[in-house]
Amino acid sequence: MTNSHKNKTLTTLLAAVVGSVGLHRFYLSGFHDKWAWLHFISLPLSLILNHVFFGLPGLLTYGPLLLSFLVALLEALVLGLMSDEKWDAHYNQNSGQHSDSSWPLALILVLTVGIGATALIATIARAFDLLYTGGAYG
Repeated sequence: MTNSHKNKTLTTLLAAVVGSVGLHRFYLSGFHDKWAWLHFISLPLSLILNHVFFGLPGLLTYGPLLLSFLVALLEALVLGLMSDEKWDAHYNQNSGQHSDSSWPLALILVLTVGIGATALIATIARAFDLLYTGGAYG
């Protein structure tokens, strides 16, 4: 019995771009992955929090989605930096194919680090702004 081959580059791209809703985890494990559903629920939860607590800073109401986004970026790095042999042993045991990552994966990883660092620094700066000035600077 052969399983479908899971592409590491596509998984890393999905985690970096739409990982905050768990699409990369649904791609890897299907609908029975509890962590994928936890990522997915962050979007409606954030929308509900924004509707119920209208007027609060977005950092608070969209906090679950932001946290899911930062975790997805970390997952993109972990998955993308995994060796092809380990990737195949874990996700492509019975696919009959071998992974061969090339330069697009490296480009995705570099962009993921840049986006992740920027998002993390911006989140920390906004949190300190809210904590110490009450949001006076935005």
